[in-house]
Amino acid sequence: MKKNIAILTLSTLVFLSCGKETKEVTNNEPAIKVEVNGLATNNSEFITASGKTEAESSANLSTRMMGYVTKVHVKTGQKVAAGQLLVSINSTDLQAKKAQVDASILQATAAYNNAKKDYDRFVNLFAQQSASQKELDDMTSRYEMAKASLAGAKQMRNEVMAQFSYSNITAPFSGEVTNTFIKEGDMANPGMPLVSIEGVSRMQVTAMVSEGDISQIKNGMPVKIMVKSLSKEVSGKVSEVSGSAKNTGGQYLVKVTLNTNDKTILSGMFVNVQFPIANQPKTETTVKTDKVMVPESALVKQGQLTGIYTITNGKTAILRWIRTGKTFGNQVEVLSGLTANEQYIVSAEGKLYNGANVQLAN
Repeated sequence: MKKNIAILTLSTLVFLSCGKETKEVTNNEPAIKVEVNGLATNNSEFITASGKTEAESSANLSTRMMGYVTKVHVKTGQKVAAGQLLVSINSTDLQAKKAQVDASILQATAAYNNAKKDYDRFVNLFAQQSASQKELDDMTSRYEMAKASLAGAKQMRNEVMAQFSYSNITAPFSGEVTNTFIKEGDMANPGMPLVSIEGVSRMQVTAMVSEGDISQIKNGMPVKIMVKSLSKEVSGKVSEVSGSAKNTGGQYLVKVTLNTNDKTILSGMFVNVQFPIANQPKTETTVKTDKVMVPESALVKQGQLTGIYTITNGKTAILRWIRTGKTFGNQVEVLSGLTANEQYIVSAEGKLYNGANVQLAN
């Protein structure tokens, strides 16, 4: 009896379960009004590259002599003029050598004056046939040797004076001190950097361009530069294009000069450079680039994942995970996960979620 009841109960459950298979679950929540971008931006009219700002004129100053630093005359961030004294290095040994050279010059000068008088005297005696040719030749040799000794002593003095320029380090151009690597009492060694200085008149950008894009970049090309930290866009012009990537890891170095001197743009800031290629003549070797750009505000961040909401059948929001690339201003390059012919949600009047009902805003 119990066995028959169990079989009847199981049969009833199977029947009820089969009846529910055709029932559809519908989402009855109100639709969220959304704004949709027509199509993803297929931006093939420019090439973007990351770069960094730097001063056109920059130098790390060092010395050729060894000695103790007696005085550092500047501080980091200080404005300096061309020729201004920056660092003084002990030059006692140079001063002693200079005194020795000055003494040798006095000695050589006296010998030269004496030899010149004797030479002039023997020239007159030879003209009067009171001195032989041999005596005149000997006196001429003595005079020439004295003259050469004086010239050598003066050149030694020039050498010593040149060494003083390495004990008193001066600014090669007007600019700003960006770093000091030593302090008073330190031992300065040949080739060791002492002070770094950058010019403040003009700024430039160094950008690295891939091998697939470098052929489309030319000298004099106008470009747009987005300074990330300042959210500012400035214009510039390509000034140098490297033809080798041997020492740059497969990337080609391109230098861009800024058209204006904006004091808010500091050396070392990261930027994105936009190289226009729309107006260039198309050739058989021109490489077409298909870069999908979307507004940064449309992206969804969940941990290390980045997504964007797309629309299915015009009424359902679907979260699509994507892989992003470079950023230019408020536009982000989409490397994969979204094509140029797909719609995506730009903004919504409510909180979106995967599968939410949506309605296009009028």
